[in-house]
Amino acid sequence: GRSASRVRQAYHLMTGMLHAAVKDGRLARNVAVGVDLPRLTSKQRRYLRHDQLHALAQSCGQYRVLVLTLGYCGLRWGEATALRVANVDLERGRLNITEAASEVNGRIVFGSPKSHQARWLPVPAFLLDELRIEVEGRKPHELVFHSPHGAVIRATSFRRSYLNRAAVGIGVPGLVPHELRHTAASLAISAGATDKSVQRMLGHASATLTLDRYGHLFPDELDAVAARLDEAVRKADVYRMCTDVTLPLVGEDLSPPARAV
Repeated sequence: GRSASRVRQAYHLMTGMLHAAVKDGRLARNVAVGVDLPRLTSKQRRYLRHDQLHALAQSCGQYRVLVLTLGYCGLRWGEATALRVANVDLERGRLNITEAASEVNGRIVFGSPKSHQARWLPVPAFLLDELRIEVEGRKPHELVFHSPHGAVIRATSFRRSYLNRAAVGIGVPGLVPHELRHTAASLAISAGATDKSVQRMLGHASATLTLDRYGHLFPDELDAVAARLDEAVRKADVYRMCTDVTLPLVGEDLSPPARAV
């Protein structure tokens, strides 16, 4: 009764455990290798425009800067909620992503980012000014974004109390925090970022993964090919031949029709 995505997550966890057991000599082979997995159904991703993102952030009240950070820097939810004051480099305009928070059996656990890839993220100047106010006078170990009691913000509470209502207000009901990560990728690509740049920003293991998810957002090279072909045709001065319907076709018989006898 689980979704294909959840089944695959469980499978990869089990496979990793069995692989470790084989490597440690406790098992002869990994029996999970080669198991047929359910096919993932493709979901149409939603990407917010700049105006929608700012309206959403404004509606989230005290978490306005958190929403903007998610939507412009591409952090995962757990990375954003684990971000500490010491990880905000105001001089260089960077965020140092070294930690992620996750909920396990109702408890918040801190660990390394997904794929264990720590990374530095550039911050737009307008957002850096907002973060400077957010961290001013606070201790290095404190969380940048936190609950009213200073604890880690839980995604379910954030959605219920802030995001759901704000998403309806901008006409995108059902929006989840991870869609702000998709939005960050979309806005970066529209601003001219390359696939490698987006890969580093999102912390993907490879550019292939980035292209699999966001390749349709990059400019299509075939459009440029068509433009260059058109330019070549015009320079060759054959455009008139292509468009003048009075010109004969190649191989057309130009002799007058024979008279009937």
